[in-house]
Amino acid sequence: MKLTIKEIENKIHTLREEENKLRAFMHELQNDERTGVKKILMKHERALEAARLLRDRFDQMMVYEKEWTSLGKRMIAGLDEAGRGPLAGPVVAAAAILKPGTYIAGLNDSKMLSESRREELFEEIMKNTVSVGIGLVTAQEIDEINIYQASRKAMVKAVKALKVQPDHLLIDAMELPLAVTQSKIIKGDAKSVTIAAASIVAKVTRDRYMKQLHRIHPHYHFNTNMGYGTKEHLEALEKFGPVEEHRRSFSPVQQGSLL
Repeated sequence: MKLTIKEIENKIHTLREEENKLRAFMHELQNDERTGVKKILMKHERALEAARLLRDRFDQMMVYEKEWTSLGKRMIAGLDEAGRGPLAGPVVAAAAILKPGTYIAGLNDSKMLSESRREELFEEIMKNTVSVGIGLVTAQEIDEINIYQASRKAMVKAVKALKVQPDHLLIDAMELPLAVTQSKIIKGDAKSVTIAAASIVAKVTRDRYMKQLHRIHPHYHFNTNMGYGTKEHLEALEKFGPVEEHRRSFSPVQQGSLL
């Protein structure tokens, strides 16, 4: 007796974590001529292909982790920062050590993801880390030492905030004054799983900070522009002048502070 459409959907749902069994069941359905069954097969074949592509992408982004693991490294931390370009707020860095064997579908450079997807992945990352460290450098410090040095300082603070000592660092386009081996990877947030994880943690952490800041200074709409120089932000800066969270060393803020 043939399964009903609903029964087929339910069985596929129960098998979705066992890919081999799912594919075998879907193969059995190939000779079913019912239109509803063919639609179900097409939908789930697309889903399996999408999942395969995500897995392939993840495996490609594990190349640096695999290389250093083969050399005996076990606690490999990825590092990235968020907030170099904004006119206001801190620069925030994150260091992340993922648990061995972790697979997080869709992990990518935070800039390539929607806000809702970053939030989802942030939760997955936090569940699958050995340790996460956050480093924050304020707008005032950025003005004192420049944004490049502030980004480095934030990354160093993030490493030192880890509860587990890393034995290698994978860093997005930077070298740090730390006594641990490290790899400087250009556009590393799109090439390394652990750097991508760090980029998402840094971005989500900073965005949450800016949303809190919006409650104190609503005129600047920090909850939507995250401190970047949008039209509404620049207009508010011209009208109200800068606040303590603005970076005085950044040109548009300098102009606003003279008004």
